[in-house]
Amino acid sequence: MSQENPSKDEQSFMYLVGTFQSSAWIAMGKMKNPMTDKVEQNLDQASFYIDLLNMIQAKTKGNLSEYEEQMLINTVSELKMNFIEEKKKTEEPIEEKKDDSEENKTEEE
Repeated sequence: MSQENPSKDEQSFMYLVGTFQSSAWIAMGKMKNPMTDKVEQNLDQASFYIDLLNMIQAKTKGNLSEYEEQMLINTVSELKMNFIEEKKKTEEPIEEKKDDSEENKTEEE
């Protein structure tokens, strides 16, 4: 799905989407933060970038080339799937700790 000779507007649009995509990856802890040179996770911030891309998708509906539309759909879908995966990872230890503490209570009684 490559596009030959994209216009300046198309290049700018792809750059904008790519910027938010990279920011979301960094916030999910999937990429090193270039400012801190560390892998850090901030799922609220990742969610914000995904929401921005969703908003762009809604506001530009019917106004994009097929290539731009598919690129945006793919980007948002991929980010959402990874976000859900990361969210589950952060929730699992909490649930396991609850289960452990409940088991300990019954053993102590």
